Amino acid sequence: MRRGLVWASLALLVFWVEPGSAAPQTFNTALPVAEGEFVIREQFLYLEATGDAGPAGRELRVLGAVSVLGYGVTGKLAVFGMLPYLDKKLEFETPTGGRLTRDTAGIADARLFGRYTVYRDDAPGRTFRIASFLGLELPTGDDDDADSLGTLPAPLQLGSGSTDSFGGIVLTWQTLDYQIDVQASYIANTEANGFEFGDIARLDASLQYRLWPRELGSGTPAFIYGVLEANLIRKSENEIAGREDTDSGGTTLFLSPGVQYVTRRWIVEGIVQVPLVQDLHGVALEDDFAVRAGFRFKF
Repeated sequence: MRRGLVWASLALLVFWVEPGSAAPQTFNTALPVAEGEFVIREQFLYLEATGDAGPAGRELRVLGAVSVLGYGVTGKLAVFGMLPYLDKKLEFETPTGGRLTRDTAGIADARLFGRYTVYRDDAPGRTFRIASFLGLELPTGDDDDADSLGTLPAPLQLGSGSTDSFGGIVLTWQTLDYQIDVQASYIANTEANGFEFGDIARLDASLQYRLWPRELGSGTPAFIYGVLEANLIRKSENEIAGREDTDSGGTTLFLSPGVQYVTRRWIVEGIVQVPLVQDLHGVALEDDFAVRAGFRFKF
């Protein structure tokens, strides 16, 4: 279910924002990282997905932690590296009525990418920016884990075994009271071990609104923002030995409420993703919910 978790993992594994301002939690922002500064992000994830059709009683749980380090090369260009740790557990019923568990834990595939600001328009009290990003996912996670039943299925492995590319564009409109971000992105997956995850296209939007303090004054040390995000994700079918897996892929729309506590140097945040629409193929597992929480700071 590795690619089936992309709606949650993409934000964890790919994107960054400069602390000191509100930002999306499930995707990128066009706000820059200052030249010569490092940024660190740590985010924790818990999600569940279930399947009632086909094999009965399937339930997937994923617990993860993702570390991101970024650096501002110039005022326009920033580079990032990401390394996730995932713990995956799949429970399912057997034809005889018993119940089995297959699980794995460890380092997953790393990501390296760059983000470049292609347009900016600043004025008192507001800014508008457009940034592009491009990167690679590297096969650092194990893709041949096995248990007493044999080799784990590819979606349950920690890594894909392939080197994949991703990229997109993000627009940010920021004012003193609120911020709006919109992003379009694409992941192009390749084959490894006779298996190829389907490509992924997504469109994301986020609104961050300042809840406290209601009136700005000199020396205000911190802010609380309410966050509401939406993610529309289209996943192509996986391929096994060159043939499409008709029980994979589909379209999902998520709505995600969250909150952020923002200071000049660090942010504490949390968000819950809930699927509103799931138009999946065959008996693909359906996402139930995901919870993410973490922090970020710059130095």
